Amino acid sequence: MQFFDRFFQNIIDTFLIVIDPNQRIFVLYLVSSVVITYVIYKSAKARLSSTEDRFLGFLFPKHVWSHPSAWLDLRYFFFHRIFGKFLLLGLSAWAMSLAFSWASGGLHITQADTQSTLSTGADILVTLGFMMIAVFVSDFLGWFCHYLQHKSPILWQFHKVHHSAEVMHPVSNYREHPIDNFLYLLVTGAGIGIVFGLAVRYLGYLPNRPTLLGVPLMVFLFNIVGYNLRHSHVWLRWPGKLSMIFPSPAHHHVHHSCHPDHLDKNFAFMFPIWDVIFRTYEMPDDNRDVKFGIGDGNADELTSCTRLYWVPFRDAFRVFDAQRKGVRFNMSKPQPVAKERKETGG
Repeated sequence: MQFFDRFFQNIIDTFLIVIDPNQRIFVLYLVSSVVITYVIYKSAKARLSSTEDRFLGFLFPKHVWSHPSAWLDLRYFFFHRIFGKFLLLGLSAWAMSLAFSWASGGLHITQADTQSTLSTGADILVTLGFMMIAVFVSDFLGWFCHYLQHKSPILWQFHKVHHSAEVMHPVSNYREHPIDNFLYLLVTGAGIGIVFGLAVRYLGYLPNRPTLLGVPLMVFLFNIVGYNLRHSHVWLRWPGKLSMIFPSPAHHHVHHSCHPDHLDKNFAFMFPIWDVIFRTYEMPDDNRDVKFGIGDGNADELTSCTRLYWVPFRDAFRVFDAQRKGVRFNMSKPQPVAKERKETGG
């Protein structure tokens, strides 16, 4: 009965996702993205084709919504949200609790005192500092996991599910294999647990993180400043060196591109500075060379919800077996398309 209760709760949660501020497609984040898109539309209107010269045509272009990849994203969204969550239930909380206990010297996370003995001014400074440290640690661990997913031949087989989208819209964000989710939750959960545990050990209490609508403030701001345009056709690049500091949709568009110049670039989620530091940063002036997908890889097999689940397991086993036998296996990375200058709009 618990299984069926959880199953039906997953279905309900999936349909209510747009009213959950912790989700990327929360209605307020979507509205802010539409507002930003309108500003881009007004500035680019003179250069648009006849099919996009109206705002709705620009917001929902035919080349995106007539593509099979877009509709596979929508089907997979429901499939993955309903079934995939069973594989991930409680993983992040378990990793965080275990890491917290180790870092705090044996305490359970529920035993952490959240009451400060500092003065109000000092407490505010500690709270802000703690928030920034937690965000930077979490973001760096996300960058590191993402880097491994591209550099490890086995992990790439699962991560290529996300990159197999040939057009992008906000729901494309959810085209992820459960193994990808498993890695992120395990590593980032453990990292945050260590940060929390060290705070309790050396401060004597766990500082509260500022929140808005129940979401950590930094995460809320990141989501509301055009997060959903990261997975979309709308190109938005911050001018000059600002794009190296603040996240932009263009930064992630380049990451999803299979153009030779863009492969294995722009792994960061919130702060592109990680890519600058580790020399994985790439930012062209425009999106004429940006082409989504995995190029000449095996994207033609990733054409259904069940295939998005099982094909990576098959390919990961082939890579593992080839490595075990000392055979070079050419499925570890996306296959680039030929260099060409092609307008993609936006």
